[in-house]
Amino acid sequence: MAETLTPKKSSPLDGRPGPSAGITLVERPFVGKVDLRGDVADAAFSRAARGVLGVDLPTEPNTTVEAGANVVFWLGPDEWLIHTPEDGQAGLTESLRAGLSGVHAAVTDVSDYSVVMRLAGPEARNVLAKGSPFDVHARVFAVGACAQTRFANASILLRLVDDEPTFDIQVRWSFAPYFWDYLVDAAKEFETS
Repeated sequence: MAETLTPKKSSPLDGRPGPSAGITLVERPFVGKVDLRGDVADAAFSRAARGVLGVDLPTEPNTTVEAGANVVFWLGPDEWLIHTPEDGQAGLTESLRAGLSGVHAAVTDVSDYSVVMRLAGPEARNVLAKGSPFDVHARVFAVGACAQTRFANASILLRLVDDEPTFDIQVRWSFAPYFWDYLVDAAKEFETS
């Protein structure tokens, strides 16, 4: 009888060292990601999405809502990204497709497209400012805000998690090592001994 092998999950960031002190940079491994498209003005679409997620979709640009263990990102007037706990994307995708059956909508598992990193510490805003023109100052980028922007040569999705500040940063898998190394280098100025 042949032995069944289960593939080992791996990340492009496995084994990469983080900043030595003062700034925390960790990967949030294997976050599930589901892209949802539809017309929020369509009552059937909105009702079905709320029925599955337990919250209304955010309609204010560049905002997020938390829905239990999930986070729903506003990406555009007809697009949302939902972060789920590890391996939660399959169940969520199935539930959304069933709930939206007969409604003009698209549900796509995009989990393998990107990785999520968490950058935290008193100087996290300054580290981000080194590679992006996007203003992450507390007076303009509040907890729960999100933005699609550029950081150095990478497109990222940024969310402010708390006032520490802590940021979740999503970047394409192919850019993840480059982006990680850039953040580690940018954090050196703020390391404490």
